[in-house]
Amino acid sequence: MSRARIAVIGSSNTDMILKLPRIPRPGETLLGGEYLSAAGGKGANQAVAAARLGGAVSFIARVGADVLGEQAIAGFQHEGIDVQHVQRDAACASGVALIFVDAQGENCIGVAGGANGRLSADDIARAHATIAGSAVALLQLETPLATVQAAAETAATAGATVILNPAPAQELPDALLRHISVLTPNEHEAALLSGLPVTDAASAATAAARLLAKGPKAVVITLGALGAYVHTASGGQLVPSFPVQAVDTTAAGDTFNGALAVALAEGRPLAEAVRFGNAAAALSVTRFGAQPSVPTRREVEAFLRG
Repeated sequence: MSRARIAVIGSSNTDMILKLPRIPRPGETLLGGEYLSAAGGKGANQAVAAARLGGAVSFIARVGADVLGEQAIAGFQHEGIDVQHVQRDAACASGVALIFVDAQGENCIGVAGGANGRLSADDIARAHATIAGSAVALLQLETPLATVQAAAETAATAGATVILNPAPAQELPDALLRHISVLTPNEHEAALLSGLPVTDAASAATAAARLLAKGPKAVVITLGALGAYVHTASGGQLVPSFPVQAVDTTAAGDTFNGALAVALAEGRPLAEAVRFGNAAAALSVTRFGAQPSVPTRREVEAFLRG
């Protein structure tokens, strides 16, 4: 079987992590920290997940014309991702996240989106053939909303399945939601978008119904250890998660979305695709890191066989 074509449109960041006994106070310098650097950004995480899980992935993004941008592109190429539409922006630095983590695991994060903020509708137009030729387009909200909307319209007009992971959470226009095939908020994002609290499967069902009325063809609310609530015009159901011992949930949502994109691009029914996503996310939380925690297709299939 040929690999399903997936276009991921979104952000690329480098996470710079400093582990300290505590978070520094304003004006204070603390010595003795442990430094880590890791590839990140929701778009990049989802592109890597989709590639490792069996998709033929093209990434549409912007990085700076700097060392971090070169490292990011090299990482995508190592994963087999098509990078012809990853633009090197000479006017802006690559996106970075500066993260302080204390001894209890609490963190304080500052993000400079950099080149991510310059991903434009013109970039989407240049990538038209790639997006239109994909079975699935996967989007998030770490790039300008107008760019997200242009990508959604391009993909939907071409007949692609359009997945929008509405993170970080923000209000969304119905004009965008009408182009979305599958909306995949977590419980916090679903609460913001619907105006309703989401704490369990019952409240997720109510929120999903309200979100469905705004235009998407399906809503999948991820509920952590509970699983994911799937709602379409024909009704709703909870697709349970897989019990595992979690050590780091950093990229669970991105892994889920990448896996969902692959399964839908391969023509699987939505509930089956969500189960595949749940399995991939379950494996990811048993490992540390964002992109390093993403499992391979072989690992997920072995996990599903039990």
